[in-house]
Amino acid sequence: MTFLKDWLVNGTIGSFTAIKNIALIVLPLMLFMEIAKDLKLLDLIGGFLKPVTRFFKTDAQSGFPLAVGLIFGISYGAGVLIKTSDDGEIDSRSMVIVSIFLALCHALFEDTLLFVAIGATGWIILTVRILAATLITWIVSRLNRQIDY
Repeated sequence: MTFLKDWLVNGTIGSFTAIKNIALIVLPLMLFMEIAKDLKLLDLIGGFLKPVTRFFKTDAQSGFPLAVGLIFGISYGAGVLIKTSDDGEIDSRSMVIVSIFLALCHALFEDTLLFVAIGATGWIILTVRILAATLITWIVSRLNRQIDY
């Protein structure tokens, strides 16, 4: 019985700690996103990634979640992508395309540096990840042009 009680207590505490940690990360990011939207920074970021969004034939507004996912990782990128979708700024097809790209190629700097720290060659990892993600996402974006989500 003590084992079950300890398990429940530790599980509950662990769950609330995880939720708190996620909130500490996601809430400021969402606040930043709202401020960036008001200051038109999203347009600037989207403009910088416009060649990428045009290449994948996604909404121009998908540039910001793409940038966040590439820099900060898939969790942050997904959070921004969901918020962008909830705000009606990105269509479901673009969401799928960006999600595929980020699933294959996220947290570029962090992941690459982690592998370099254990002896890998950074430029090879970076190049292969970007090329593989680009090729697969491009193929999917061309195959599902006519699909209505």
